[in-house]
Amino acid sequence: MAVKNEGASALSAAAAAVATAPAAPAPRRPALAAWLPVIAAIVLAPALSWAVAEFVLLPRMEKRLAAVKAGDVAGENASVPVAARDEGGTHGGKPAVSPVSYEFQNIVVNLAGTMGTRYLKTTFIVTGTDVNIKSIFDGQKARLTDITLNVLSSLSLADLEEPGAKNVLREKLVLAYNQALGKRVAEQVYFSDFVVQ
Repeated sequence: MAVKNEGASALSAAAAAVATAPAAPAPRRPALAAWLPVIAAIVLAPALSWAVAEFVLLPRMEKRLAAVKAGDVAGENASVPVAARDEGGTHGGKPAVSPVSYEFQNIVVNLAGTMGTRYLKTTFIVTGTDVNIKSIFDGQKARLTDITLNVLSSLSLADLEEPGAKNVLREKLVLAYNQALGKRVAEQVYFSDFVVQ
């Protein structure tokens, strides 16, 4: 039995020595292997973003824009009488002005607060639902031109630099025309030339 105790004590001594001995160091990974996920993310993120934009987003946007363009053209032509539609859509290279619109050409005004050193030059079309808008505006041309000059010359350079300044100007012109005419004739203003000098 003494042999058994010696064997058991030797075994427990060996186990204790193993338990207290320092663990062997884990094998080190190379530095490149540690950076591999970061490098893959940096390279793959832009490539994946480009692929999604090119093959998913852009085709969807092009399809929607084509549908909107087709809808706009149909909507514009639907409001113009068939006899008034131009086959080519232009007269001598210039866009055709539909009979339900009136064009103000080359309106030039000095901007407020600039002591006559800065000016605005613009050309725009006023559209409306009244088919007689052209004759109404022609009949009141001097008065409506004066109203246009008053609205435009009341603007300062700071007013025109504000975001959405053209939209505010459109609303002011439409409101001024409808008030002067005493009924809703003008619906929208479209600028074809807008230069601040």
